[in-house]
Amino acid sequence: MYRKRNAKIVATLGPASANQDTIRALFEAGADVFRLNFSHGSHADHRRNLEMIRAIEQEVGRPIGVLMDLQGPKLRLGVFADGPVRLEEGAAFRLDLDKDKPGSQQRAPLPHPEIFAALEAGADLLVDDGRVRLRVERFGPDFAETRVIAGGVVSDRKGVNVPGVVLPLSALTAKDLADLEFGLSLGVDWVALSFVQRVEDIVEIKAIVQGRAGIVAKLEKPMAIRSLESIVDQADAVMVARGDLGVEMPPEQVPSIQKRIVKSCRKAGKPVIVATQMLESMIAAPVPTRAEASDVATAIYDGADAVMLSAESASGKYPVEAVRMMSNIIAQTEADPHYRHALDATHAAPRADSAGAIGAAMRCAVSALPVAATVAYTTSGYSALRMARERPHAPIIGMTPEMATARRLALAWSVYPVLSPAVLDVSEMSELACETAKQEGFGKTAEAIAIVAGLPFGTPGATNLLRIAHIG
Repeated sequence: MYRKRNAKIVATLGPASANQDTIRALFEAGADVFRLNFSHGSHADHRRNLEMIRAIEQEVGRPIGVLMDLQGPKLRLGVFADGPVRLEEGAAFRLDLDKDKPGSQQRAPLPHPEIFAALEAGADLLVDDGRVRLRVERFGPDFAETRVIAGGVVSDRKGVNVPGVVLPLSALTAKDLADLEFGLSLGVDWVALSFVQRVEDIVEIKAIVQGRAGIVAKLEKPMAIRSLESIVDQADAVMVARGDLGVEMPPEQVPSIQKRIVKSCRKAGKPVIVATQMLESMIAAPVPTRAEASDVATAIYDGADAVMLSAESASGKYPVEAVRMMSNIIAQTEADPHYRHALDATHAAPRADSAGAIGAAMRCAVSALPVAATVAYTTSGYSALRMARERPHAPIIGMTPEMATARRLALAWSVYPVLSPAVLDVSEMSELACETAKQEGFGKTAEAIAIVAGLPFGTPGATNLLRIAHIG
């Protein structure tokens, strides 16, 4: 079904939504891509969810994208002997590698030698999403003597963040590698890599995946922002993961970082997802706050490809209502005349290649002519993504003979993926494009469509054809 909106919705599955009826209701309410969060649930849970998604896909006759989200190297304290402890501001607190000795009010195990290897005197350690802040005064390869700067309660296995430091560890843990192979065997469409620090992290996972899925770089570490352009260049898509990003840097910096990431992705023509706490209050309430509605709208005005729901759809009381609300906010925002002005004002100049030239020409043609739709005939998805980069006025039909490509395109701005037969020549492609636009309800007889493709057909990255055709 054509949503009649440009931005897409990613909905996370979890205990509140992991059944066939709810997944179908989430799709009907507006979900375009489903996220399987491998920080939670078993392999059997994720297999069952994916099988239900594919069954619904068959039932509705529409490609549905599936994104697996790897847990990544989550750094945590060990356990405490007598339950939670309160750390008072100004108190001394020791961290060390002795995981067999339970913690107390004076010390706690931190079984991550990588942290101690990267520490500096004066560095801060953030515990439990920054609720407790410790400053390093003295350290060695297996310990750190710290001072409590911001006190609070700490308990078993609370997370630890080390802002401003590149930790000497891979973004892929042993668990991630096992999860990755499992997810790829199921046929997921996108893989999200958590806690990316360097472009090398993306290179590492791409060497393993070898094109079997698209790679989403989750940007939640300040160090990744320093290498933003190179990471965007290597990744297939990017997620603005504002949770940990807001822990490791001052919250007031997150909005500008979000805009910078979205701008960089739009310039590169890579899909970008804005995530975390978008409709957080809908975990427990049937409607969002006005601030949350504005937050979603801001991402849409900026031109994000997708916005994401996490706990709202995974464990909240109102998963379907949250998706429907997000879809309504997107539609209302995109109906605002200022939305198009904002997109045009922030549009980046075309890249100096044939695909960039074709994209610019398509954008001009769609602006100048009464074009019902743009049709991108693509095997790899490249042509459709290049057209999505241009943010044209007319919707984009992504015609492809590859189901894997159609599912990946479910994430891209304005792209309506359609599985189509392979074609042999331009005339056959034009006829098929006109027929598809008519059948899918995008245009009527005699209306114009703009067709984009790459010749010879089946050559990835060869976008070099623009044709104006009329529906017969």
